[in-house]
Amino acid sequence: MAFQGKSVLVLGGSRGIGAAIVERFAAEGAKVTFTYSGSPEAAQQLAARTGAKTVQTDSADRDAVIARVRDSGPLDILVVNAGIALFGDALDQDPDAVDRLFRINILAPYHASVEAARQMPEGGRIIVIGSVNGDRMPVPGMASYAVSKSALQGLARGLARDFGPRGITINVVQPGPIDTDANPEDGPMKDLMHSFMAIKRHGRPEEVAGMTAWLAGPEAGFVTGAMHTIDGAFGA
Repeated sequence: MAFQGKSVLVLGGSRGIGAAIVERFAAEGAKVTFTYSGSPEAAQQLAARTGAKTVQTDSADRDAVIARVRDSGPLDILVVNAGIALFGDALDQDPDAVDRLFRINILAPYHASVEAARQMPEGGRIIVIGSVNGDRMPVPGMASYAVSKSALQGLARGLARDFGPRGITINVVQPGPIDTDANPEDGPMKDLMHSFMAIKRHGRPEEVAGMTAWLAGPEAGFVTGAMHTIDGAFGA
């Protein structure tokens, strides 16, 4: 029960990696609230299974994100997991869709982190789920996604300086291919993705949740402004 009584907010927690993070913190005694956008049934099932509280929040809406964090009160731990991807030639992509991706993948983590720090107690933890594609983009058609994940690196480095005097840490977890609905291990990209990897399998959401929990725990109090890649050497 490493997180007994801790107040945790997970932005984007209804499915995949986010759901595994909710389950991990709830199992270790935390008081968990998580948001969802388009998966109400999955969110309700997860809430019933874990005892967590779920609330609908559109991470593309800056004001809604800020209000959700503010109204959650003083948080011990904030995890920003919500994110989307776009696929296709950059010359053909809808600019509005690209802007929405940036709102969800860059602006929401930034504003959520800043708002959380306003009320966060000494020693609080902020973890943003990024991607190994912030370091490496080996295939065409994902430029906007790569931009958004690289931006999180600057976010963590900069905010680490701002929040460090209060002992608040901020870190980025960078998964590679993880077996979720969005990127199933038996999907059409499996062979290509595994060809880049030293460990030739998809990771499990629970493995990402484990790294997230460590960063949120007492052993990681001196770890901040850093990227933590969990990708089977996809980006090596």
